Amino acid sequence: MEITGKIIKTMPLQSGQGKNGVWKKQDYILEIPSDKFAKKVCITIWGENIDKFNIQEGNTITAGIDIESREYNGKWYTDVKAWKVSMNDSSSSPSSSSSSSYQESSSPVNEESSLKGNDDLPF
Repeated sequence: MEITGKIIKTMPLQSGQGKNGVWKKQDYILEIPSDKFAKKVCITIWGENIDKFNIQEGNTITAGIDIESREYNGKWYTDVKAWKVSMNDSSSSPSSSSSSSYQESSSPVNEESSLKGNDDLPF
């Protein structure tokens, strides 16, 4: 599935230690144009893709995403994980314009499984 919009906010980088080693993720708020009201979606990028994609506020991107929900203590949590990003405008940096689309080298399942050893996260 793909989603296109403008990055309006970059959230702080998160990292930690799991049973499979160090992990890091970063959330971005993507604004999707609509007929009446723009919609906002929080997308997450994991690991080395954070540096590869080099997403900046103001970039218009198309992201290949996976959507997954899981239950924890009777509540449901939904993640929108980006595994591919293409820049759609000239607001990207020169280093990312030459190769603006990347495939994730490891599956999201492997990165997510590293979180399961960390009991302070609710998922």
